[in-house]
Amino acid sequence: MNRALSIRSNKNNPSSSSQRHGFSLSSLRGTVQPELSKKLYKLIKSENHLIGYYEGAAKERLSIANQLSDWGEATTDDAISDVSDKIGVLLSELGEQEELYAHNIDDSRATLKAIRNTEKSVQPSRDNKAKIADEIAKLKAKEPESAKLVILEQELVRAEAENLVAEAQLTNITRQKMKEAYAAEFAATIERAEKQMILARHGRRLLNLLDDTPVVPGDVRPAYEGTNAARQILNDAEDDLKDWTPELEDVPSNANINNSLMPSNHRHQNTTESQQISESVAGEGSVIHHNNHIQGGPADLGPEGSRVSSGTSATTGQPTQQYESTYAPSETERSQVV
Repeated sequence: MNRALSIRSNKNNPSSSSQRHGFSLSSLRGTVQPELSKKLYKLIKSENHLIGYYEGAAKERLSIANQLSDWGEATTDDAISDVSDKIGVLLSELGEQEELYAHNIDDSRATLKAIRNTEKSVQPSRDNKAKIADEIAKLKAKEPESAKLVILEQELVRAEAENLVAEAQLTNITRQKMKEAYAAEFAATIERAEKQMILARHGRRLLNLLDDTPVVPGDVRPAYEGTNAARQILNDAEDDLKDWTPELEDVPSNANINNSLMPSNHRHQNTTESQQISESVAGEGSVIHHNNHIQGGPADLGPEGSRVSSGTSATTGQPTQQYESTYAPSETERSQVV
């Protein structure tokens, strides 16, 4: 809280607040955002404007507090002068709470940026997978026996494996950071509201020191005797703000991810499958055959008429059906072998 018992003591030493907004080339980057991150980019930009409005409200509060104090002093009425000055102190503190709230929203906004940045990193993975799939479809339509199909299908498997990991990272960071961001913002909102209530209640106490009993012409009002009481009200307000502690419902988090944005206590299923796909593609037995060159029946065909030797679907990431021999020698055959 404003430590001064009078706002007039700070008249020649206004608190300076740094300007948040200025010219930046970042304002020109909205048009080049990836499709996946455009909506969140816009939201974060809008929150930046909101923060500016709260900072503006804080400055206006301080300005109004000074004007109220100046006006009260000019009335030459001791009661109005003292009460208006003390109310100005409370209004100034309300402005400080707006400034603090703006900073807390800015912290929440910074947390959302982690989601946006992850979305930006996932977009190229999606685009690459879609591009390769499109090239395969076009090539099959024009040159169904082209040898390039084998290479493209291998690249598609790798792209899908990379995308599986990227999508898992995105959903992990999105849930964690959204929870963090809005838990912090709601906590800041509760703090602002409860501290405003404290200041408002003490402001109403100040008003009780102002005697508004009408007087008739020629009568003289009793001398104002509320100076000490007004100071005590400000002291009480300051003590209440110091003693304030948040009483919030817990927002537990089960997020336990490592630097790769994956669960640190166990392997994620999609990551394991994508690694299996990548390893099978890199291995010697990972050749993908075009449908015109497959040695085997239609039951062995995978997506797009190709077969992945790892036995894992490159499109769904799920294990494909394995065809193992169920033949077992009869007792007669065993005796013959022996």
